[in-house]
Amino acid sequence: MADRNPLGFGRTGNPALTDASFRGLAGTGEGVMTLEGTVHKTGLSLLIVLAGAAITWNMTQPVLLMILGALGGLVLALVIAFKKTAAPYLTPAYAFLEGLFLGGVSAMYQARFKGIVIMAVGLTLGTLTALLAAYSARLIRATENFKLGVFAATGGIALLYLVSMVMGMFGKRIPFIHEAGPIGIAFSAVVVIIAALNLVLDFDFIERGAASGAPKYMEWYGAFGLLVTLIWLYLEILRLLSKIMGKDRR
Repeated sequence: MADRNPLGFGRTGNPALTDASFRGLAGTGEGVMTLEGTVHKTGLSLLIVLAGAAITWNMTQPVLLMILGALGGLVLALVIAFKKTAAPYLTPAYAFLEGLFLGGVSAMYQARFKGIVIMAVGLTLGTLTALLAAYSARLIRATENFKLGVFAATGGIALLYLVSMVMGMFGKRIPFIHEAGPIGIAFSAVVVIIAALNLVLDFDFIERGAASGAPKYMEWYGAFGLLVTLIWLYLEILRLLSKIMGKDRR
């Protein structure tokens, strides 16, 4: 059973959009959260990501800015997660820093696999559009069992990545999952699916927040949560495509 709260939210796999995110916030502040407002702020955040990405995409030595983007983005994400009222001010900065990181990463993938970035961007936006349409038509419903399943799968992936990172510090790596073989491709495909399903939970969470009259600044917080999921989805799609294209080169 999901924890109960005044706004009736269930679980979400996105760490930025947890059950407690809207707890005790209804009726506070000026104005209320709306779906339209959240959509507009998500779109603006994505444009800021693109602006940041354009900088490191065109650089010959983007490593320092990529590190700044990755670490700075992580710090801001933690601040936003714990201080939701700061979301209107910090979400644009978070988007820009993540853009710096994504631009450099994308350029590196593009240098190895021509055309991979446009494919990854198209698949990410296509997935977002398709799932939003399916959710709006109620073809996909975020039931409690659905939420619990995605939450558990997301946690499992996070734990596996953490173990992999720790092993990497000692020169070790988990076999197969990072390789361009059948197991590695299948693993990345599963991760992409789980990341995509987190979008459904985000849609449900934001819809319930708007219906419950959350404060206006929560539109930025909702946009931040969606941005976290979309960035993760884009990176996993890049990884999957690189494995597929790398396998074809053998």
